[in-house]
Amino acid sequence: MRIFGKGRHRPSASWRQATDRAFTLIGDGRYEDAGALLTRAADLEPWLSESWFNLALLHKFRHDWEQARAAGLRAVALLDRDTGAPDWWNVGIAATALQDWPLARRAWQAYGLKVPGPATDSGEPLGMDLGSAAVRLSPEGEAEVVWGRRLDPARIEVLSIPLPSSGRRWGEVVLHDGVPHGERSTAAGHTYPVFDEIELWAPSPVPTWVVLLEAASESDRDALEQLASDAGFAAEDWSSSVRLLCRMCSESRMPSDEGEGEHLDPHDHSEPGHPGPLGHVTDGQLWVPERECGLAAPASLVRGLLDGWVADSPDSRDWRDLEEVC
Repeated sequence: MRIFGKGRHRPSASWRQATDRAFTLIGDGRYEDAGALLTRAADLEPWLSESWFNLALLHKFRHDWEQARAAGLRAVALLDRDTGAPDWWNVGIAATALQDWPLARRAWQAYGLKVPGPATDSGEPLGMDLGSAAVRLSPEGEAEVVWGRRLDPARIEVLSIPLPSSGRRWGEVVLHDGVPHGERSTAAGHTYPVFDEIELWAPSPVPTWVVLLEAASESDRDALEQLASDAGFAAEDWSSSVRLLCRMCSESRMPSDEGEGEHLDPHDHSEPGHPGPLGHVTDGQLWVPERECGLAAPASLVRGLLDGWVADSPDSRDWRDLEEVC
């Protein structure tokens, strides 16, 4: 690439030292100090796209989306390739956070993604059909991986019912990073990426409840999940869906539906008596009728759902201790 008629050269030693030190500070959470060094690096080498890419990255970590957009646009203006640059992906994330839909559409297209159809009235890029994925909520805290539907390259709608410790609800939309940290595979052989949440993008008005079920069989449990789904909401048997994983396991390729039946998941770090596939297995018995279940439904509907479920088979179903938890 030529800037003002001069061939592009390697960045100076001062630039490299400032940048290396800045990323060490970022790793320690010292964003203000890192920002001063990256600003100095950009002053030293303003023609270098990496100078502005690094600043955009820092502002993304800080959730300063106005600054992330501004630095990202300076970075892409200096690119020496047409498509596929991560600089455009960062611009797309910042634009999505700000609901700057024309810029988001432009960023995904510049990266090389197809954005179908004309812009909507709001300009929001819709219909990208990116399928399912998993998202790690609160990645720096009590991280929890849940399933969701990708709305576009930077947003996932949460379709699992998160545990209350995550502070997230079913139906919320979260902004997520572009680089996956881990994968989840299914028995059918499909593999799905796990993205890290950046922040909540759109809250859900639907509260989360926890309830203790007495379900004589798996089909009784499944009936409640189907009943909630038919009503437009959700129920999830946390007793079997929750697995406690170490960070290394969580960020690797993991089976998503192992742990039931005779073949227990060797990566499940839960213990007998606690949530997770191992925690609900007893000697000689693979099904425990008492189930801890999460429900996502309005207060006006939740008890009616449970009562209707019991009424369909009163001899094999019951519920108690309903509590709103998030």
